[in-house]
Amino acid sequence: MEEPDEMSRRELARSEREILRRFDPGSRALVIASVILVLVLCSVLPWVDGAAGWQVLTGETDPQLKIGLLPRLFAINSTIVGIGLGALALITRRWVVAFLAGLAGVVVSFEGLVAIWSRQTSGSAGPSIGLVLAVLCMAVLAVQWMRIVWSRT
Repeated sequence: MEEPDEMSRRELARSEREILRRFDPGSRALVIASVILVLVLCSVLPWVDGAAGWQVLTGETDPQLKIGLLPRLFAINSTIVGIGLGALALITRRWVVAFLAGLAGVVVSFEGLVAIWSRQTSGSAGPSIGLVLAVLCMAVLAVQWMRIVWSRT
């Protein structure tokens, strides 16, 4: 049988590992949750010439608009990363999930900039307010998650 000191050391070490896996977002949690809500609301705003974000996401836009791959890819990835991974990181408060949300958020933000650029150079309908606002939301989310990640180091 183990000594009480050895058992308490193991328990203390396990508790310490558990604490190191978690983060406390503090007031940033409200900012992140608000931006996620705005990102959800962006799906009902027009993204390209009257086509709403949810239509771009599901591929139900008018074929004459020639939306292209980049805005649709951004719609899919911003939903997965911005809403899904962001909510998962807030719920679980796991550092690894926050790190993934921040890193993926940076990538999806650049992807959104390329999607806006592709609409501006397409020769047809340019980006609308929903697409621009969604890119801004992803950039804010990426910055907030990276600030949380950097605060741990």
